[in-house]
Amino acid sequence: MEIEKIVAIANDFLINEFEVDGDEISNDAHFKKTLGLDSLDYIDLVVVIESNFGVKLGEADFKNIITFEDFYSAIQQKITEKSE
Repeated sequence: MEIEKIVAIANDFLINEFEVDGDEISNDAHFKKTLGLDSLDYIDLVVVIESNFGVKLGEADFKNIITFEDFYSAIQQKITEKSE
């Protein structure tokens, strides 16, 4: 899946389901600080990612996510691994 499509889908659910201000989302914005999610929100995020993309990000994946660009890349990598 192209990164542009991943960005569009991810931003849509972040804005609509997690009430993130769309103006605060950019590739180099700090992912965790911008979202301000607690541990239960991360569980919801994992479920939403899985339902939208058919892949699951785990705790180890989130530890490596600093920016939104990292987040999109992690999803793209999981999709690529799944299709191989």
